[in-house]
Parts: sequence; C-alpha cells; structure tokens
Amino acid sequence: MNDTTQSATGPIKVDVWSDIACPWCYIGKKKFEAAVAETGIPVEVEYHAYELAPDLPQEFEGSEQDYLEIRGFTADQVEPLLARIVGAAAQVGLRFDYDILRHTNMLKGHQLIRFAKEQGMQLEMVERILAAHFEEGGHVGRNEDLADLAAEVGLDREEALAALRENRFVDDVRAEEAHAHRLGIRGVPFYVFEERYGVSGAQDTSAFAQVLRKLSHEKRGTAA
Repeated sequence: MNDTTQSATGPIKVDVWSDIACPWCYIGKKKFEAAVAETGIPVEVEYHAYELAPDLPQEFEGSEQDYLEIRGFTADQVEPLLARIVGAAAQVGLRFDYDILRHTNMLKGHQLIRFAKEQGMQLEMVERILAAHFEEGGHVGRNEDLADLAAEVGLDREEALAALRENRFVDDVRAEEAHAHRLGIRGVPFYVFEERYGVSGAQDTSAFAQVLRKLSHEKRGTAA
C-alpha cells in the first residue's frame, strides 16, 4: 500500500543526529530509507553532527578491539558485539569489514558533510563517507582523502579541500553538537520528526514507517 501524501501538505521534515563512526547510524539510515520507500511518503532529511569519540586522534593505530575498549567494552564483549553489528548490517545490504576499518577523529568528516550541505549534496556525501569508512577501509579523517570522496559525489575537490584545510565548518559542527545536548540527545542515531517526535536508535523499518504514516495522516488532516 502506498501512503504518498498530497504535495500540498509538503514533505515530512526529519532531522538526524549521527556520527560517521557509528555503525548503528549507517544501519539505521538504511532502515529509515526502506521505510520511506515502503510508504512512499515524501521526506526532507537533514543530517547533524554528533561525535562519539571527539578525543580520538586522526591517526589511531589501534585495532577494533582497542577502540571498543576505549569506548568502555571489555575484551570478551568485543567479538559477539562485532558479530551482531556485522549481521545487522548484512540484513540491510551492507558489508561491514572490521578487518580493514580505520578509526580516526571524525571532526573533518563532519565538516565535509556541512560543506556538501551548502552545495545541496549532503545526503550523497553522508552515504559516500559511511560506505568508505565501514565497507572500504577508507581514511575519513584526512583532508586529501575526504576531498577525493567529495569529488566522487560530484563536488569540487579543490573547494572541498580548501574548506577542510581552513576548518571552515568547525563552528557549524560544534553548534549542532551543542544543540543535540540541549535537546537531551545522549546517543545516536537520533531522529527528530517535524520537531515533535523523537526516535532513538536503529529502529526496525516498521517503526519508522509507523511514525511516517502517523505524521502523514496528521498533515493531511491539518491541510483539509
């Protein structure tokens, strides 16, 4: 059944706080997109920065186990946790590869997403950075590597590189993170629908679809 709303009601605004380093953010992204496809309800999505490990260096030399132990997990928790993440990713068509994944500070990556937003290509940039990080072993903390990714989605590489070198969007990233804390967001992914409904975590597609249908119904009623 297609629940496409009348264009007169406008798309449903969805603000998403996420981190490039968060596997559940990528998994949740795919589940949310599946809900949009299933319902046919138009949405306007905007991504906002939230760093889970802002103190991580750009060149983190440790293993996945080292990283997760920094995040508070014990050694015996790591293997089952990664198995669960990889399995959940596979269910939504993603192939996470923790053998080649490279951890890094994500401030530069979030700045590139802000740059792409100014160019009207934020969604494409978010997807490309996440794929590079989780599936390709790309380094998403270096200016040059990020500029290459920008070029791949159609952005001007030199303009992107200049913005990254100048830290042009660092204040935007910090402002988004501060706003998240004011809203009481303490983990990601976190979805805010129409500035009214908050959904935390990589929920099932059906949960996202339920929220979209509820809001679509409300918007149609308001427009009537």
